[in-house]
Amino acid sequence: MNYWLFKSEPETFSIDDLKNSPGKISSWEGVRNYQARNFLRDEIRKGDQVLFYHSNAKPPGVVGLAEVVKEG
Repeated sequence: MNYWLFKSEPETFSIDDLKNSPGKISSWEGVRNYQARNFLRDEIRKGDQVLFYHSNAKPPGVVGLAEVVKEG
């Protein structure tokens, strides 16, 4: 099992948005950084843990934990 840092701007998609998603599940889309995209596609596995980080927030930081439920 690995741990990953998922960064999101809370005004775009927050930890509360994840909590309010159907089944508390959401896909992670719109990744522009090629290395991050490759990690999402090739390295992240079901059961891995996610530190959910709010960037561009006051204060920025880890706001919750999540778990990967589907690969690729």
